[in-house]
Amino acid sequence: MVVSAARLTVRAVEDVVLRLKKLLFPSIADIAVLSVDVDVEKVRLDAQCTTAGAACSGCGVCSTRVHGSYLRFLADVPSAGRSVVLQLRVRRFRCGNTKCPRQTFVEQISGLTRRHGRRTERLHSTLTAVGLALAGRAGARLAAVLGMSISRSTVLRLVKALSEPEVPTPRVVGVDEYATRKGRHYGTVLVDVETRRPIDLLPDREASSLAAWLARRPGIEVVCRDRAPFFAEGATAGAPQATTVADRWHLWHNLGEAAERAVACHRQCLRVLVPDREAKAEPPAPPEEKAGSPWRSERFANRVRARHATVHALLEAGHSRCSIGRQLRMTHRTVKSLADAAKPEDLFRGQWQMFSGLSSVTDSVPITTTILKTDSLTTWR
Repeated sequence: MVVSAARLTVRAVEDVVLRLKKLLFPSIADIAVLSVDVDVEKVRLDAQCTTAGAACSGCGVCSTRVHGSYLRFLADVPSAGRSVVLQLRVRRFRCGNTKCPRQTFVEQISGLTRRHGRRTERLHSTLTAVGLALAGRAGARLAAVLGMSISRSTVLRLVKALSEPEVPTPRVVGVDEYATRKGRHYGTVLVDVETRRPIDLLPDREASSLAAWLARRPGIEVVCRDRAPFFAEGATAGAPQATTVADRWHLWHNLGEAAERAVACHRQCLRVLVPDREAKAEPPAPPEEKAGSPWRSERFANRVRARHATVHALLEAGHSRCSIGRQLRMTHRTVKSLADAAKPEDLFRGQWQMFSGLSSVTDSVPITTTILKTDSLTTWR
């Protein structure tokens, strides 16, 4: 009876261990769960691989000669709000291939471990999916809420380590330019017109770069491009079999510009053909000022005199040059030139010297009013 009870107990334990293994590692066959330790914050799993040998990572030859073993501690996806740590005993084998540069190698369990990895494959894939959806900071915050502690930099590294997805050759490709620095550096963006998704970015907008990109994809049938000449040359050289068309946005944009130029050129003709009967008689326009008008030059000369008087009045009141610049909103160089000049006529140069003998019109203007109406001299100097 005792033997029968012991056998039943062993079978029950084996059944529990088998169910636990299927629950924790459903897609991994060659692994055995030895023990499970559960506390308030952490779950520790002891496991080991059950295969007789492993393939060398250098040459691929299988070996069963065990060199030694050690423990690896891998973080796994959390369970019921507790962090899970997998304590895995791995073996180091001797490579039997004499031509292989590696003498020993460590076994890797497919779907569970990777070389130099401290996370299981499913935790690695989960964090990568979070990073793809939310990027660095937001991904790290969500992972912490789910019980997976990780920094934003690590999330970004996981995303950057992903291989580029294979994009099928588009049938209709759109070509346009983009600016990394507007007016200085431009590149070429290529878009799948049918799916409306970007395919690739070229570092420049040269015809040779576009031609080389199109030549590697002979399945392109239509090139929908910007009307720039270098894009036309690249499309003709790289995809001679494709039909070249202009995209809708550039057609409308160019049509609008042409219409604006035509209206601007024939504005007077339109006024003659279609007179505005309801429009009131416009008052006669004032005579245009000549470039060398004495009135305009005198106004600027009076403004210089007013600023010169204001700056010297503030200096006599005990204000520093920095304080005067802040009050009058002038640069340090402007305040210095006004302060160093003994009289405002010293600031006149060239055509302004003809007004050096004019009397100042701001002698009777209060200083406070002059301060409010002054602005920088850099507008005319």
